[in-house]
Amino acid sequence: MKTLSVSHLLGIKYLQLEDLHLIFETATHFKEVINRPIKKVPSLRDITIANLFFENSTRTKLSFELAEKRLSADVINFSAAQSSVKKGETLIDTVNNILAMKVDMVVIRHPNPGAAHFLSKHVKSCIINAGDGTHEHPTQALLDAYSLLEKWGDLKGKRIAIVGDILHSRVALSNIYALQMLGAEVRLCAPKSLLPKHIKELGVSTSYDLEQTLRWCDAANMLRVQNERMDLGYFPSTREYSQSFGLNGNLLKKLRKEIVILHPGPINRGVEITSEVADSSQAIILDQVENGVAIRMAIIYLLAAKLNIPIQ
Repeated sequence: MKTLSVSHLLGIKYLQLEDLHLIFETATHFKEVINRPIKKVPSLRDITIANLFFENSTRTKLSFELAEKRLSADVINFSAAQSSVKKGETLIDTVNNILAMKVDMVVIRHPNPGAAHFLSKHVKSCIINAGDGTHEHPTQALLDAYSLLEKWGDLKGKRIAIVGDILHSRVALSNIYALQMLGAEVRLCAPKSLLPKHIKELGVSTSYDLEQTLRWCDAANMLRVQNERMDLGYFPSTREYSQSFGLNGNLLKKLRKEIVILHPGPINRGVEITSEVADSSQAIILDQVENGVAIRMAIIYLLAAKLNIPIQ
């Protein structure tokens, strides 16, 4: 059996191209499984996984939990809001107490960049990063790339635009790493205030013109404005942001070509994307959601294979 080059999933930055291909190949197998009448396999019957979410999440948390249950793992869900973290308990103490219950893998979302990497150095468990602050969100990038591969077969030479709040996005960085590894060209489009200063060092181009960017690209990943991470005014108003960087049906018609539309969710309808576009045939947003379960099943399965615990 082929194995991953890593023992944790901390970020796309730490993966090799062969890892991406193995994850996608395994996800294709599991996608076939979850479309059967009986959607469960006994692969991880002896594995216990803890989902530790120190930030609010709906889709990612549900997707991981469903992936784990489809693989027959035992699942523990932890929410910081109802935990001893509120009493001052440290991250390491929280995780070690959970691991004392004989947990094999930890899926963690945390508001601090580097939290997953920090944990991997200090606790004896397999760590999967479900998003760390504004740093990385590796499983989202993998499901985005996989959804595009399903559409096109290959990403070499494809032009992908990432539009919106790049500054506060963990999705953007992970996508840049994954798409470039697969041979795509990446352009970031956002107001100047929402582009990190040294982002061009990652080998991407930048633009402040949405229409020109859409004419350039084959696919556009529309990121939402993350108001919850903003303590300053990064643009005059939501209305003005939408007029300059919101994707609507009229803009798409002006292109005279079909581009693929992605969105990592949750969607702010009428801000970064209109309902007309989000619900159109060019959008693969619901494919992304379905593929998220298969991708996360693949990652959990492949990492479990490195735990020296028999898997089916």
